[in-house]
Amino acid sequence: MKLMPKRIVFILALIVILLTAYLTLVFNIGSSEVVPKRELDTAINQAKYFYNQKKMRGEDFSNGPCLSNALMPGWVVDIVHRPRKAIDDLLENQCSAYVEGSAKHFVELDIDGNFVRAK
Repeated sequence: MKLMPKRIVFILALIVILLTAYLTLVFNIGSSEVVPKRELDTAINQAKYFYNQKKMRGEDFSNGPCLSNALMPGWVVDIVHRPRKAIDDLLENQCSAYVEGSAKHFVELDIDGNFVRAK
């Protein structure tokens, strides 16, 4: 049985690696949309402003409600506990626009209005 020369084996391995990298890139593009920093900063600032408006009106945040399904186009703002509690994962306390997919991004603030995360 004749063995393949090292150069051919090397080229075949390189082709397999490059093809795998290319296919991984093609199938993963768009799966995690990158939000521009400016848009993210605006959403966080809007969420804090919205929170403060509702707090001044005496709204109760203890059950971790959705504050708005329309913070900005494609954005919602949700209140969560820190550390997170099971009540935060109840559908009635999550923003329906995000759950249903009409909003693609969210800002989470804790019950005191502090930034938790955004996606």
